Amino acid sequence: MARRSKIVANERRKVVVERYAERRSALRSAARDRGLPLDERIAAGRALARLPRDSSPVRVRNRDQVDGRPRGYVGLAGLSRIRFRTAAHRGELPGITTSSW
Repeated sequence: MARRSKIVANERRKVVVERYAERRSALRSAARDRGLPLDERIAAGRALARLPRDSSPVRVRNRDQVDGRPRGYVGLAGLSRIRFRTAAHRGELPGITTSSW
């Protein structure tokens, strides 16, 4: 089980990313637009740099939905590799079969 503070911080990051998503995408497109004058592109880049760090979607960590484990995340089920394996063995994941050879 992950520390509760890490899980809460990650949830807070998700909210901040959602809040700044539209503004961030507008500034990114303005900074990359070759049709704009150079000084406007530089100003857009500086405004983008002034946004909070946690507003970047890269800073959100994929975590296990059950216990918040950050490592070994399986995106197909939203679980860590450990919980994924136990749930698959118990037959709790539809469409997932275990194999042996």
